[in-house]
Amino acid sequence: MLRFLTAGESHGPSLTVIVEGLPAGLPITAEQIGDQLARRRLGYGRGPRMRFERDEIRLTGGIRHGRTLGSPVSIEILNTEWPKWEIEMSPAPGTPTDKLTAPRPGHADLVGMQKYGFDDARDVLERASARETTARVAAGALARALLAELGISIVSHVVRIGAAATNIDDRPGPDDLSQVDDSEVRCLSSEAEADMITEIKAAAKEGDSLGGVAEVIAYGVPAGLGSHVHWDRKMDGLLAGALMSIQAVKAVEIGDGMAQATQRGSVAHDAIAIDDSATSSGGYLRRTDHAGGLEGGMTSGAPLIARVSMKPLASLNRPVLETVDVVTGESTVSFKERTDVTAVPALGVIAEAMTALVLANEALRKFGGDSVAEFTRNYEGYMAHLGETPSAARPA
Repeated sequence: MLRFLTAGESHGPSLTVIVEGLPAGLPITAEQIGDQLARRRLGYGRGPRMRFERDEIRLTGGIRHGRTLGSPVSIEILNTEWPKWEIEMSPAPGTPTDKLTAPRPGHADLVGMQKYGFDDARDVLERASARETTARVAAGALARALLAELGISIVSHVVRIGAAATNIDDRPGPDDLSQVDDSEVRCLSSEAEADMITEIKAAAKEGDSLGGVAEVIAYGVPAGLGSHVHWDRKMDGLLAGALMSIQAVKAVEIGDGMAQATQRGSVAHDAIAIDDSATSSGGYLRRTDHAGGLEGGMTSGAPLIARVSMKPLASLNRPVLETVDVVTGESTVSFKERTDVTAVPALGVIAEAMTALVLANEALRKFGGDSVAEFTRNYEGYMAHLGETPSAARPA
């Protein structure tokens, strides 16, 4: 199956991701990956680093003449700031010049220091940093390319930053991604966009940070990915786990999620009808999508919808959070690390990547194939079978 492994630190020489399990013959270029990495840097409220953090990409294995070979794909993303950090982050034996001994509240700093016996928070924060998501987005670009062979597309948009929110039912379609990306906060509603920017400006003025919610939607997903048989193959759990693994994410909601806990069953579920236009679900149409495209641990063929909630960033431009110096035991305030006011616009792009990786893995599990041609042939055979709705089920 499809799996990936990332390596590297925030201020190290590079990030590396290895993706294993892609079939041979998938068209891939560095430009495709670079386009997705550029989207990760979008958004009003991002810090100065986003403006000069150019992502230079090297494809170092698994691709020849623009196509995958069926072997592991290796991608290196160079850090243009490395010369500034070459001494402090050197892998050679030595001593740090400036130890960070006052862990930041809300970060991995203190627990990581306790777990590994470190007296320098940088030994933890460099890997815990959300810079690691750059490698995930690169891996996700490969997964998106594979899903595109099946006609599956994934979009995201911001539905909340701080107190400012958009109408949750105002969702982008499969062809609206460029329109979303044109927004300064990746929000479809221009009115909500203005409110979100106002929120960001107010927080920035006070040196504070904001969280929010991004929604990710996958279109064209066929019915039957995932499983009702095994707990660890239920699509709900796979997707929620992948999205919850994103740095600073504290909640994931699928479909109507929390709202369904307050509803009666007569209004919470999706009625089923026959409609030949519903090709991804074999001609069975869900009149609504309260379930977010997932039923019984499997995709239903309806659009897959998940919302991802991010807490306010714990690194602040105005260090006011109380902490303790682990060496002296004295109370102090957390140190200032260059940071964004909010990263919610980027959250959507990262959520797209993680969703793509989960869907691509389950598609490979379902359809298999050593080459893209075999993979798509198996998919087409399954879809043909899926469309064979029993004649007794069709209206006269």
